[in-house]
Amino acid sequence: MTLPAHAGLDAIVADPAGAVIGLDYDGTLSAIVPDPAAARVHPGVPGVLAALAPLVRAVVIVTGRPPRTALALGEVSGGPSLADVPGLVILGHYGLERWEDGRLTAPPPPPGLDLVRARLPELTVGLDGAWIEDKDRAVAVHTRRCADPAGALQALRGPVAALAEEAGLAVEPGRMVLELRPAGMDKGRALSAFLAERDARSVMFVGDDLGDLAAFDAVESAGIPGVRVCSGSAEVTALAERADVVVDGPDGVVAFLGDLVAGLGKPSAIGPA
Repeated sequence: MTLPAHAGLDAIVADPAGAVIGLDYDGTLSAIVPDPAAARVHPGVPGVLAALAPLVRAVVIVTGRPPRTALALGEVSGGPSLADVPGLVILGHYGLERWEDGRLTAPPPPPGLDLVRARLPELTVGLDGAWIEDKDRAVAVHTRRCADPAGALQALRGPVAALAEEAGLAVEPGRMVLELRPAGMDKGRALSAFLAERDARSVMFVGDDLGDLAAFDAVESAGIPGVRVCSGSAEVTALAERADVVVDGPDGVVAFLGDLVAGLGKPSAIGPA
């Protein structure tokens, strides 16, 4: 398979040492599952990232999860894990936490989360199947297990927004989930800062959900060649509408990254315009 024709991909292939490859986690490197604690990395991801990382300037995972959670879910039985990817950086909690070279740096959690932990359970009363996930520096309420997941999510939007405002937090909507997290940081800001830090000459970001739109914005405004890739699903179409390339979920992401590894240093691997 050849890579699709795109100026951003041309730039990455022509100058991989200047390329930053950014990736979401859930729905991109792992399948969306009813229990987020079971969202293990696609078994092909660690290997393809380990092959890609030495060829480019940097590989960075930008996720709403804590970095250590992403690392724990990134272990593959009998094979390499995310922790084995050379030079990998994980920007967790939308960039508030950073894992690199085995070290984690993070600010203290915001005090408003204590109010959310106390009050959020009250908002889910009567919504059978709704459950709360505590992410230490964020708290999320999931409706995927409800009889009517979309209806339950809609019912929660207003009350959750009011609680977030009272707590001084932001609401991050996702695939059957509303997350309350510290304001002032998103995947776009995290990616933009990382591109500047690494003096990137090109960028690709792969995501699947509404929170990844900010990263797509960062790719567009970076002032360097860029590629927006969507890990497609039937639940979210907003990213596909903005993407340069759409692939079929995590399986498609692994295949696309494999094609990129094969294409680096081989300009003929880029399809005709």
